[in-house]
Amino acid sequence: MKVFLAIPLLAGLLTGTAIAQPVKKTVATLPATQVQVASGRLAGEALPGGIRVFKGVPFAAPPVGERRWKAPQPVQPWKDVRPATQFGPRAMQLPIFGDMNFRSNGVSEDCLYLNVWTSATSAKEKLPVLVYFYGGGFVAGDGSEPRYDGESMARQGMVAVTVNYRLGVFGFMAHPELTKESPNRASGNYGLLDQAAALRWVQQNIAAFGGDPKRVTIGGESAGSFSVSAQMASPLAKNLMAGAIGESGSLLGLQPLPTLAQAEQNGVAFATAVGASSLAALRALPAQQLLEASGKPGAQRFSAIVDGYFLPRQPSEIYAAGQQAKVPLLVGWNSQEMNAGALTGQGPTTAENYRAAVQKLYGERATEVLRLYPASTDAEAEQSATDLASDRFIGYGTWKWADVHIQTSGKPVYRYFYARPRPAMMPEMGNATPGLAGGVVKGTGTAAATPAPPARGAAHSAEIEYALGNLATNKVFAWTPDDYQLSKTMQAYFANFIKTGNPNGTGLPEWPVAKAGAGGQLLRLDVKTQAEPDQTRARYLLLEQK
Repeated sequence: MKVFLAIPLLAGLLTGTAIAQPVKKTVATLPATQVQVASGRLAGEALPGGIRVFKGVPFAAPPVGERRWKAPQPVQPWKDVRPATQFGPRAMQLPIFGDMNFRSNGVSEDCLYLNVWTSATSAKEKLPVLVYFYGGGFVAGDGSEPRYDGESMARQGMVAVTVNYRLGVFGFMAHPELTKESPNRASGNYGLLDQAAALRWVQQNIAAFGGDPKRVTIGGESAGSFSVSAQMASPLAKNLMAGAIGESGSLLGLQPLPTLAQAEQNGVAFATAVGASSLAALRALPAQQLLEASGKPGAQRFSAIVDGYFLPRQPSEIYAAGQQAKVPLLVGWNSQEMNAGALTGQGPTTAENYRAAVQKLYGERATEVLRLYPASTDAEAEQSATDLASDRFIGYGTWKWADVHIQTSGKPVYRYFYARPRPAMMPEMGNATPGLAGGVVKGTGTAAATPAPPARGAAHSAEIEYALGNLATNKVFAWTPDDYQLSKTMQAYFANFIKTGNPNGTGLPEWPVAKAGAGGQLLRLDVKTQAEPDQTRARYLLLEQK
């Protein structure tokens, strides 16, 4: 064999020419359901129709023990093939939203896992990528929820990823001792740091699944949408995305975020309440004890803050200065994010009790508010109360995010208004009522009690299954052909945006780019989807007046 190899080499020397020899590399061909990532090999599963799914993939070390309340640490490599066929545990959380539906196996501090669905057949395809953050008020939610399932989006020609992140006291508590021990002189925002770590993991590893790290769109609903606005604002994450989708919510709301100093004192108060006189004592407490203490009436609440590190200043200031991610943004909210009773209390809303509620909230500005949210009849009062409650809850913050990004990013913004009420529930739901998180809360009467009437508008979170092509995963509602058609339309817009930065495509009603100032347009998503003038700007300009 050595002689054979020497003959052409010798011939080259004799003639004065070099003859290149083919170099054969021994490359192990992985089974179709396996991929090699930086930390080791994963074995997922094949779904019908050419989709592969990898569940419970670790993107950071378990945040337990001394890693509780620290920025996410690197994953320890593994030697054997790691099974990736079961969802990882969900983050520590109480059953706050009784209607959430999980496929994960219990709760745990060891929760930093993500899930990947891909339609790619090889690592060379460079498909666009969607990374989706779940909602749940930063206190609940999970990447295993069926409404976020990535199979349907993967079938649109992309790689879909759902990400777990720490919640509540584990994800957002700040404390002076935590700040002191941190190399970044910051504490809190651990859940947001988890998300940023997942985005770095995607940059490093998504090519193994056939994804293109240069074409990553981040998306989310409610707290997931707040998270998207945060990742766009953070110097740690703003360069890790090519596009963004926000459904109902942002950090640019009517109230500024707490400062690090304020959040630290909140953490001290919580530590005192649980009898912990030091950080070591806090870390020694069982996770379940901390969780239960954080859920007691009157307990401290924990959410995003201006920590000086992940968020160096108020998100509103970052966006106003044009220091956010300069990427296309698809953003909107729903027609009934909150019901009228949030303003007027229990019982029917009338013009009288609505006007009284506005007077109590706004005092001398009540007349101006009633001009834009009028109440000449009880029916008009109920609609205005719904609009005002929805705007105060989430509409204003989402509008502000879109409005300032239009002005400072130099990139297109596409605004939607989702108006399709969910249909009636399936008969077997009995007297259940819709919950904020997308499912139902069982009634206390008999199963034969009168079912709750369908919503007047599109409730908070109602659009998720439509947008991600997952209506069939929700067995609560009696979906109609109109619902499936709207889902097909909305999913097509989302898929186009993820692929190109523009939601428009063949066979879809034209979605115009939003404009700064008055006279802009948005897309109304309903059985009849169409562009229409934005007539709400004056409301939001009024609400932001101090």
